[in-house]
Amino acid sequence: MKNLLAVGAMALLLLATAPSSAEEMPSAAPLFALTLTTPDDKPMSFASLKGKPLIVNFWARWCGPCRKEIPDLAEMHAKYHAKGLVIVGVAVEDAGNRDSVREFAKAYEMNYALVIGGVQTSVELMQALGNPKSGLPFTIVIDRQGKIVAKKLGAMNKTDMESAIKQVL
Repeated sequence: MKNLLAVGAMALLLLATAPSSAEEMPSAAPLFALTLTTPDDKPMSFASLKGKPLIVNFWARWCGPCRKEIPDLAEMHAKYHAKGLVIVGVAVEDAGNRDSVREFAKAYEMNYALVIGGVQTSVELMQALGNPKSGLPFTIVIDRQGKIVAKKLGAMNKTDMESAIKQVL
């Protein structure tokens, strides 16, 4: 009887302290409120992407893990773009680095949408989207209803990407 009570108490404690999935995922509203510029200095409104399955990846040229996952993101774009998936890379760079970002994107064959977030704006946005330390790379996956269904701090491998994409297509 004592063991049964201990197990029951432990189960209740775990249930009481476990966050629900709704609490774990922040709102995507701060993202959809933004308009950022592309490396070609054209505005891109995230509001225009509402209703589409979306992967948003924060990266920087100096970030080793970012460089590692960029080819996988390009592969996912090529594989799922026709099914409606939109991938957006947010360069955590200042606008003055526009040429460098453009050259980097070409060298890494980044075939998906790119915007320059600016360092301060990107950091604030990452924090609002559930990355309090603003580490890179940081990726969020948003479904057609505009809800964040997955987030990852650190490089995503292909298996993680495929799994996240299947949730939103």
